[in-house]
Formats: sequence, structure tokens, C-alpha cells
Amino acid sequence: MKTIYRIAKTELNTMFYSPVAWVVLVIFSIQSSWKFFNTIERFEKAQKIGQSMDNLSQIIFSGFSGLYTEMQNYLYLYVPLLTMGLVSREINSGSIKLLLSSPIRIKDIVLGKYLAIAAYCLLFIAILGLQVGIAYFSIENLDLKFAISGLIGLYLLVCTYAAIGLFMSCLTSYQVVAAISTLVVLAGLNFIGKLWQDVEIVKDITYFLSIAGRANEMLEGLIISKDVLYFVLVSSLFIVLSIYKLQTGRDAQTASKRVLKYTLLIATVLSLGYITSRAPLTFYHDMTRNKDNTLTKSSLDVVDKIEGPVKITTYVNLLDINYYMAMPYSQNSDIASFAKYTRFLPQIEMEYIYYYDTSTNEALYAQNPGLNDKQLAEKMVESQNMKLKKLYSPAEIKKIIDLGPEQNRVVRTVEYNGKKTFLRMFDDLFKVPFEKEISASLKRLVSNPVKIVFATGNMERSIEKNGDKNYKTGFNEITFRNSLINQGFDVISVDINAQNIPSETTILIIADPKTQLSQGAVDRITKYIDEGKNLMLLAEPETNSALAAVTDKLGIGFTKQTLVQESETNSPDFLVTELQKNADSTVIKLSKINNPIPFLGSSGITTTKDAGFKVTPLLKTNKQPAWESQAGITSISEDLKKQPSSKEIPLVAALTRNINGKTQKIIVAGDADFMGNAELSRGGSGTFQFVTDIFSWFSNYQFPIDTTRPQKTDKKITITSNQVFIDKILFIGIFPLLIILGGAFILIRRNRR
Repeated sequence: MKTIYRIAKTELNTMFYSPVAWVVLVIFSIQSSWKFFNTIERFEKAQKIGQSMDNLSQIIFSGFSGLYTEMQNYLYLYVPLLTMGLVSREINSGSIKLLLSSPIRIKDIVLGKYLAIAAYCLLFIAILGLQVGIAYFSIENLDLKFAISGLIGLYLLVCTYAAIGLFMSCLTSYQVVAAISTLVVLAGLNFIGKLWQDVEIVKDITYFLSIAGRANEMLEGLIISKDVLYFVLVSSLFIVLSIYKLQTGRDAQTASKRVLKYTLLIATVLSLGYITSRAPLTFYHDMTRNKDNTLTKSSLDVVDKIEGPVKITTYVNLLDINYYMAMPYSQNSDIASFAKYTRFLPQIEMEYIYYYDTSTNEALYAQNPGLNDKQLAEKMVESQNMKLKKLYSPAEIKKIIDLGPEQNRVVRTVEYNGKKTFLRMFDDLFKVPFEKEISASLKRLVSNPVKIVFATGNMERSIEKNGDKNYKTGFNEITFRNSLINQGFDVISVDINAQNIPSETTILIIADPKTQLSQGAVDRITKYIDEGKNLMLLAEPETNSALAAVTDKLGIGFTKQTLVQESETNSPDFLVTELQKNADSTVIKLSKINNPIPFLGSSGITTTKDAGFKVTPLLKTNKQPAWESQAGITSISEDLKKQPSSKEIPLVAALTRNINGKTQKIIVAGDADFMGNAELSRGGSGTFQFVTDIFSWFSNYQFPIDTTRPQKTDKKITITSNQVFIDKILFIGIFPLLIILGGAFILIRRNRR
């Protein structure tokens, strides 16, 4: 060890007797300081003009354009300049022969030189650490452990670069060649993860070898054992390769023996890397304050209930627009997207099944007129050189699973303990399911899903149609991630005039029947209510009399006509509503909704008698006068203003009572449109959150899964623009100048000697 230390000390002295080490240090210091203080300055200015900020620790240091992210992209340029002369300088001057003939072990020489470059790389981390220290006093409640995690990741990365540079320096006497070779190898390791991902035998090996993005998780505050071990194993590989290479100058070995030695070394490293990267042997440590890289408590409660094997099968239709997301070359990336779950459920098994069938990909059919599905699939396979073990035909896939109701889209099934549910892709920017959707699918397998039944038979709103007034978007749209069918709910329709209400129904919804309910339907609904089950009644002013037989039993009624209010900007029937934020939280919990919840053409809700229910208004008109009027008026006449008016009229109410040992929950609304496709798609509206809160209440807050996290506290810059300016002068001007002066002093002193 003393020998290694002496060699490292000598190598460090040599490095600092060269201007390259000083120049690199100055450039790194200026570059990192410029990025850091410019970011701080930008947020300080934004704060002055009142812009709200959040999660400053992550934004400043990681993310898309944070300090760590940007400096990571430049580190590979600095290291070759530092490592190119570690051994090639010795080879070029001939001093390597003296070293090899000395009693010093080659292992000590290599480790000493590596220790020297690793010590130098600590200066990079020290500079970044100094900026973390400044951030600690510049940002209120900085997440310090998160920042430290990034420093660890960058140091492991730069040390791995250094090991590669050391080996390349052993291969040539030309320093420039060593530097260029190092860049080539680093580029290769960044790119290799994309190679042969469609070849089953080697895809895991090339994916493991890839250095691209290896430090990203640590930059985001999550330390993963397989990433740490990757850096250790790759660094060790190139250090040992360096030792082997130098030993060839001292030991006489046959070519076959050398090949065997190198092969065993590489095979050992690859085997260790593959084994330690498997989910059961992977360990995690979340360094973030709020555990942002870990499943939320709601999700953890779900996975804690899973004890046996879980199988996720992805069915990939080659003709679907999203087919590329689960092709063989994307499988490793796809599996990695479930890392938050495999961390706690290493028994998850992933399978991919490929088929072709008629899809909704209209562009594909338009671009290939005259081709049937089979011909299109064959063209896809041939043109993209797909290597598939098996491609199922429509008839073959239907024997396995009927994906017709899923529109033959790319879709997953999740299986556990004999139960199965769908996990879908979505037509939005992100496509893939998030924690909320994945946890909902898992929870459906360990608990009973909430079953919503829509009554039909009286021209009610449809969950199958797309019109503005229908309900497909919010309840039954498989391509929309926030549709309740993707959030853990089962949604079906039943003609209650002819069929009994299913016994497993959790919520019965009667949405704006246009005709009178049959006596059979009324009897079924009455029996359902008497059993203490949950109900939702949605009416419209013109047709609310169709629900009279039900509402009378509940002790409530509706105003006879549409409510209207005077407004300079909206039509009279556009009601300005107020959410009852002070509603009894023991009855229902409502989110803090800051956006308006508009009601267009609504009845008011009245209490007609005491039927044993506690009535809690959830949404009312505001304190401005409201009148009853016929629908469709364009302005409020003077005659109407003379009519009696009311204020704060209930529009949505929750009815509750204790029956059969549980709480019965009923929602009554004077407007059926507020849950329609048009209103749930309206931008800047709080309607969707309001509807979500209602169904969360119905499900006893089991669905949708609550994946919200504690609010970030690092949201304030505590230094002024003048202080930032002074810091910029110190760290972009004076600090680099001191490095230059220190370097010049040492170099001049060295030359004089």
C-alpha cells in the first residue's frame, strides 16, 4: 500500500507539473460556476416578479438542464486529456522499461496511477461540492442529501472514465492517440446499449455494458446497487486489463494463454454484472427528502399485500401505432420502466406476445392502400428486419385472449393469484402507464374493484358514445388515462327496466332519463336503496320529473325550471358555482379546487321532507341572485328580475345515512352535463377533480389511487441579485484566476529547478 501511495503521489506531482491539469481545472470551474450562478440568477429574477417556484433542488442540480446533468455531458471530454499520458508517457520516454524491470509490482504501478487520477477527479467533485454549499445558503430548505447523491454518481462516473483512459494509455506511446482512443471507447460504451437489442442471447449483455444514463438515477437522488456495482466492475475490468497489458512486457506467455486470461476476466465481469443487476439482488437507497424515487404510501400498501408471483403480459399488435414501444429492441427499457415495482416485487415476470390484427392506425392503412392485415404485418416484419419468435394471426391470438374490446391496441394484462386485469397504453404525450395506473391495476387483483353500473332503457346518457353530453371520456374511454376504467373501476351498463341490478354493484348511476321509469325499474331501484347501496342521480331541468319516484323516497326534489343568473360575459344559464370547502369532512373529503366548476343549465336541489338522510350541499350557486326561467333565454328580462330570486342554491348534494352497519352514500345533481365528455375536457376547469373526488368518496378513498406527495419546501431563493453578482465575480473570475496563478507559480518554480 505504501508503494501505491508513493506512486500516486509522484504521478500527481507530474500531472500538476503539466499545464493540462491546470487548464482542465480552470475550464471546469468556469463552466460549472457559470451554469450554476446563471440558474440561480434566473430564478431570483423570476421570484422578484412573483412567479411561483417549486422543487428548486432538483431543477437546479438535475433534471433536463440542471448543473449535474450538463457537467455530466462534458466530463468525458476532460478525462482523456488527463489520462492520455499516464502510461503512454512512460512508454514514449522509455522509462516503462525501468519500471517493469524494477522490483515494484505491476499491480502497484497501475493502482498507483489510477489512485492519482481518481484523486485529481475529486477536485471536480470538490468544485461542485462548493457550489452545493453555496446553494445550501441560497435556497431555503435545500435537499442536501439529494445534492450529495448526485456528487456520488458523478464521481463514480468520472472514475470509470479514468479507468478506461488508463487502459487506453497502456496501448500506445502516443498521448494523442491514447486520448482519441479513450473518446472512441467511451462513445462505444454509450452506444452499445442500443446494439442487438432484438437478439435474445446478447441483448442483456449489451444493455448491461452501456454506460449511457448509468449515473442518471443517482443524479435524481436514487442510489441503486446495480449502478454502483456497474461502475466498480467496469473500472476494475479496465484496471486489470491495464495490469495484464503491462505484464506482457515482463512475462513471456503464449498467445493462447493470454486469450484465455482475457476471456476469463471479461466473462467473470459480465457474469457478475448480469447477476447483480437482477431484481432480487438489487438494493435501493432513496436520498430525496420526500422519497420521490420510491412508491407512495398508497402504492406500497398495495404491493405489501402481494406475496406470490406476478405476471405482466404485453400483447403487441404490429399494426397498432404504439407497437414500437414493446418491440424486442425496446424490452429492456420497457422492463426498466417498472423498476419502482420490481424493487419491492422482484418476482414480477414480464412476457411479450406479438400478433397482427385490424387496428385503429388509420395512417398505416392510408399509406398502404390495397394491403390486408396479413400483408401489412409481413411488410412491417420485412422492412424493419424484426426478429420475432412467433407472430400470432388474428385467429391464433383470439384463442389466447380476445382483444377486440381493447381495439387491438398494445395492451398488458397483469395476473396474480388467479385474477387478471388490463394495464393500457394511452393516447397522450407519455403513452405509458404511471404509478397511479399501475398501482390501480395491482390493487384490483388484491381487493374487489369498484363496480359502477349505469342504468339504461330510458334514453339515459351513454358511456359508449363520444357526444358532448355522453359519458365515455370520464368512465369508459380506454385511451384516456384518467378515465375511471383505467383507475381501478369496472364500468358497465344495465337496462334496469328488464334486468335486475347486479348484486356486486358498488355505485348505480341514473343519468338524465328522458322517459318515465317503468314500475319494474322503480321497484328495483327502491330495493337497491333499501339495501343501503350507493346511488348517483343526475337530472336536467326539462326531464327531472322522470326521477320523481326516486327523489321522493330520498326526501329531495328539484326546482321546476332552469336556474339563471345575470352576467356580462356568460349566457344566463351559465352558473358561477362555489365549492363548499367547509363541507363536513367526516361526510366527504374534497380537494382544494381553485379552478371554476361551471354548470350550464341546471336545476336547483330542494329538501322536501326528512327521509332519514343527512343532506350535505357540495356545490352551490354564488351569492348573486338566481331566478328560475325557461331554458334557452339569451338575457334576463326586467320582468324576470321582479320575480322572487334565491342565493346559494344547492346544485350538487351528498346524502348519507347509516344502514345495515355501513354508510350509504348518494349524490344528487341538478345538471347531468357536468360529467359529460365536453365538460370533463374543458380546459381550466375544476370539474374533473370534483368528479374524481366524488368517486373517490364512493370507493371509500380506495380508487383512484392517491399518489400525491408532500409539498416541496425548497421553493424560495434567499439571496439577492447583488449577492449573486458578487458570487459570480468570485467564482467565475477570482477563483479561476487563483487556480491559474497557483498553477503558474508551481510551473515556474518547477522550470527553475
